[in-house]
Amino acid sequence: MRINDTITLQDWELSESFTRASGPGGQNVNKVSTAVELRFEAERSPHLPAPVKARLKRLAGRRWTQDGAVVLRVEETRSQARNRELARLRLIELIQRACERPKPRIATRPTLASKRRRLESKAHRAEIKANRGAPKSDG
Repeated sequence: MRINDTITLQDWELSESFTRASGPGGQNVNKVSTAVELRFEAERSPHLPAPVKARLKRLAGRRWTQDGAVVLRVEETRSQARNRELARLRLIELIQRACERPKPRIATRPTLASKRRRLESKAHRAEIKANRGAPKSDG
């Protein structure tokens, strides 16, 4: 399975199992195993570089197992073939997102004008709140 120009996954890295889907589907849902569970052995994959694996682990979240596999479950359609196709597309999309390097954040300092504007707005707000009290009695 081709991910991009540099990454291609082998068949041994992927395994699929089919189960009965939950939800609507009439009697069909009780007799046909249309839900697909795609398992990708990400940790053992020789085709993924270490930084991509780390980003993939973060992106996968709960779908990342303790033994280092990504498990995707798809049961959207009543067709087993379509669910299988959707699972593979989602895996490709997830790995492609993991391949993108996040842009490093460059720390910046606020400008003098923005500091002044902030302080002026705080002073203005404080004045509004100070004027909210009950009228003072002249006595």
